[in-house]
Amino acid sequence: MTATTPQQRPGTPAPAAHAPASLMSPARTLATARRVLRQLSHDPRTIALLLLVPVLLLVLLHYVFDADPHAFDSIGASLLGIFPLVTMFLVTSIATLRERTSGTLERLLSLPLGKADLILGYALAFGLLAIVQASLATGVAIWLLDLDIAGSPWLLLLIALLDALLGTALGLFVSAFAASEFQVVQFMPAIIFPQILLCGLFAPRDSMQPVLEGLSNALPMSYAVDGMTEVLHHPHATGDFYRDLAVVAGSALLVLTLGAATLRRRTA
Repeated sequence: MTATTPQQRPGTPAPAAHAPASLMSPARTLATARRVLRQLSHDPRTIALLLLVPVLLLVLLHYVFDADPHAFDSIGASLLGIFPLVTMFLVTSIATLRERTSGTLERLLSLPLGKADLILGYALAFGLLAIVQASLATGVAIWLLDLDIAGSPWLLLLIALLDALLGTALGLFVSAFAASEFQVVQFMPAIIFPQILLCGLFAPRDSMQPVLEGLSNALPMSYAVDGMTEVLHHPHATGDFYRDLAVVAGSALLVLTLGAATLRRRTA
């Protein structure tokens, strides 16, 4: 007669297998964020890309317009929102793609870890880096490069931070559709470059061909640049500034939701 193990005794329920959690847990979200930050701390090149490249580009732009400081004020304020968005998009999409292709994502989703926990954990980790990045770039632009703005530097920092968070959200979303880091880079001409061309950086949006103007009105980067322009020209927050702020924040939230919906264990 075969002996009955303690787990097999009558009346004792079998241990349940781990299943993905259906409800978001702050503890799991924070654990995911700590893991991502710990991994990034061992990658100094990524940290340099995130923190130093936007600052160096602003310094370069300052000396490009050395003979015309007013031009730097106008373009520099706009790029203060564009640079963080682009760098956060690149770093977030590539870092998340590595999680997929290395099998880390598959192992994580086999644990009691919900998709919302994973997405929000990544967003929190990169959001903390975005705060540092936006603070550093804004501080250098205003206090070292003499960026002349009519509004509060805190409003400029706020819109720059939301731009960086939007880049993070776009990176998380795009990583679901790329099978390699090269494919991530290929998404830039499709997602980032059209927004740069249509955001009003090179020409006022209301002077564009009507179809392009309508398209620019649907792109979140347009409102990021508009928000920077509001701070540049107005001493106090205007209604248009709050509208721009809401559109950028809402776009980031929408893209994060889409990222959670498209999250899957394996990269096709």
